[in-house]
Amino acid sequence: MTISVAERAELRTAVGELLADKCTEADVRRVMETEDGYDADLWRALADQGVLGMLVDADHGGMGFGALELEAVAEETGAALQPAPFISSAVLTVALVNAAGSAEDSARLLPGLADGTSIGTVAITGKKGTWTPEGVEVRADADGKLTGEAHYVTWGQAANVILVVASTGDGVGVFEVAPDAEGFTRTAATVFDPSVRLSTFTFAGTPARRLGTAGWEAVAEALDYAVIASAGEQAGGTRRIFDMTIEYLKTRVQFGRQIGSFQALKHMAADLLIEVENATSAAQHAAAEKAAGSADAAGAIALAGFACAEAYETVSMNAIQMHGGIGFTWEHPAHLFVRRARTGLQLFGGTRLHRERYLVSKGA
Repeated sequence: MTISVAERAELRTAVGELLADKCTEADVRRVMETEDGYDADLWRALADQGVLGMLVDADHGGMGFGALELEAVAEETGAALQPAPFISSAVLTVALVNAAGSAEDSARLLPGLADGTSIGTVAITGKKGTWTPEGVEVRADADGKLTGEAHYVTWGQAANVILVVASTGDGVGVFEVAPDAEGFTRTAATVFDPSVRLSTFTFAGTPARRLGTAGWEAVAEALDYAVIASAGEQAGGTRRIFDMTIEYLKTRVQFGRQIGSFQALKHMAADLLIEVENATSAAQHAAAEKAAGSADAAGAIALAGFACAEAYETVSMNAIQMHGGIGFTWEHPAHLFVRRARTGLQLFGGTRLHRERYLVSKGA
């Protein structure tokens, strides 16, 4: 479904207002310390607002939106540092069911993902974290039983809809595993950013059910949406920490002057503003190209995949320096943005893979 620019802005504003009320810095810190890692009340509120069903067709209880709406909302979730399985469940899992599942699969899985009663995840890559067909380390035998390990599984401990990408005799397939399946073990990983939970999945002759007949092309399609959403979150986070830093420069007084009046800090701020605008443009351009079905979509998504992640790290790291000593303390939120930025450098392919894909898209 296509909505107007004004309607998209209203959607983004509504999500931003919800997060401003229910996902403050204090909320983020509180939720990070919990076992589940996300706020169930906020999750239900996002479902009620239609956020979790943005990519779900209206026939299955969703909104039927696309990449443009997804990116716009992701800028708000990223700015709020929302600790929740939004990209894992509402984006990656839904997109993979859309791409690989049969009509029966969609009817069975999508309504719960849209209304928030189900939380989904997709196990894709092995220990090297390449997010490529060659990096898949789970194998499926002729009976559909899975063996091997998947790493960096987003929100794997919370998920009850579990999709696994596994090597088959003729490529890769997408399989569904029951949470209590025999031979299935999930282990929470130690993470740098506790607002993004990761797991390791181990399979030992685990029974699984294949979704449709699609192969890596369906996984690649789902990853496109995950990268767009991640780029949107990174753009939103980059702008938020930049705005916080500028506000600090305007109010902090040293040697009788606002520190923002110092020439060196002015130059740093100007350079960081370029990073903010570049990240925003890259994320929005990738979404627009995907929504239009453009032949240049692959290159635009790859560009957003590395440009937004690197801009986020650059701005958040410099923000700590520009805040001075207080920026290094646990009590200041700057380090929360750094942690999210560093995590985003690696997920869903990492900046090196996205650069290679961008070069390939340009015929280099």
